Amino acid sequence: MTTAVVVGSGPNGLAAAVRLAQEGVQVTVLEGADRPGGGTRTSELTLPGLLHDDCAGIHPTGVASPFLSSLGLDRFGLEWLWPEVDLVHPLDDGRAGVLSRDMARTVASLGRDGAAWQRRFGPSARDFGELAEDVFKPVVGIPRHPWVMARFGLTAALPATWAVRRFRDEPARALFTGNAAHAFGRLDTPLSSAIGAMMTVAGHAVGWPVAAGGTQAITTALIQLLESLGGTVKTGVTVTSIDQLRELTGAAPDLVMLDTAPAAAARICGDRLPPRIRRALGRYRFGPAVHKVDYAIDGHVPWTNDEARRAGTLHLGGTAREIVAAEAATARGQLPERPFVLVGQQYLADPSRSRGTANPLYAYAHIPHDHPGDVTEAVTAQIERFAPGFRDRILATSSRTARQTAAYNPNYVGGDICTGSNGLRQLVLRPRAALDPYSLGAPGLYLCSSATPPGAGVHGMGGANAAEAALRRLAR
Repeated sequence: MTTAVVVGSGPNGLAAAVRLAQEGVQVTVLEGADRPGGGTRTSELTLPGLLHDDCAGIHPTGVASPFLSSLGLDRFGLEWLWPEVDLVHPLDDGRAGVLSRDMARTVASLGRDGAAWQRRFGPSARDFGELAEDVFKPVVGIPRHPWVMARFGLTAALPATWAVRRFRDEPARALFTGNAAHAFGRLDTPLSSAIGAMMTVAGHAVGWPVAAGGTQAITTALIQLLESLGGTVKTGVTVTSIDQLRELTGAAPDLVMLDTAPAAAARICGDRLPPRIRRALGRYRFGPAVHKVDYAIDGHVPWTNDEARRAGTLHLGGTAREIVAAEAATARGQLPERPFVLVGQQYLADPSRSRGTANPLYAYAHIPHDHPGDVTEAVTAQIERFAPGFRDRILATSSRTARQTAAYNPNYVGGDICTGSNGLRQLVLRPRAALDPYSLGAPGLYLCSSATPPGAGVHGMGGANAAEAALRRLAR
């Protein structure tokens, strides 16, 4: 029987394990932490009984994932829940851009730009199933739906600062720019619209849901599926070299799938990697970081904008110009006075996370790579800016700096939760220039983390694609 070891139990590692186990491979997953999940864990971080997502909290790519959606994870308790409004981007004047599965609701929020927004994103949202088949794969290759991809690419290829020129008013400009800021980098470079365009059309097509009971439910469902296929997960096992695997599993595995950052993969594989591969992995770049703050609040956030009070996710950054400047500063290593902040009100869709009148609130700010300081006050100030009186609702807080984020998950080097910069080169060719970006150039060794296509997000596609690459090699 073919055997495999997966190092790391994040969503990509578990997806790789499941895909291999589906084909009869005997799989063991090894996780260094005492709990599996990587960025998909949920904990009581503030008050007893309040459930906070440790890292990933909102899941448009999870519900859109071709692989995850094929698994029937509802059999293992995974349930997606949607808020009334998917995303709101409030402005200082009280207006807001609204992203909704109901395109009419978005169009109404954008006033004179509503029709232009619908023309730009409506067709891709309608063809989202076909679009997802291509965008969740490596860029190198012939798309299965070239016309759908070409139409999407008209916006995706542009700098985000150019893409918003078609809009005449701030709600639309800010709404799209906030989505583009999920790239964690400069927004005036080619392809800096790509992630924003994907987040936008996904919002219209499938929404931005949460997992019932917390993001940990995704991990739990994947592990239960893996175990039903004969796989196992072992926690508290830190892998530092390939040579350990024989001792840990009793035999040298036929396949090793590394759900790790590229530098960690190079260290683990050592001299088994060709020198050119080691050099390429050593050149891999990381991007800006996050500072995460979890709040326990009494009641609800007193947002000025009514739609914000119904939203599962909010982007706080002000105008499009302000967001562009803040993201440019973080890319240069400078902390903006008003950083871009994402807020999650998951409890609105999933009341099981709350206790009585106490609700969990999730927030993180974009900050420079490996920033050493605590920016909790800046996060709180951004929320207060659009919700005067918020401070009076705070019952408790829990903060995680960039360096603490890196300690929480070694893949988040310098606090980079994307596991790598989304600059032009790495957005197209990550982790290196190769026809098979998952192969590490040595028999049986594969990289399957968010450092591989299609990048960050709780979709499992990096792992599933890497497993497919390994299975193709085995079949030769």
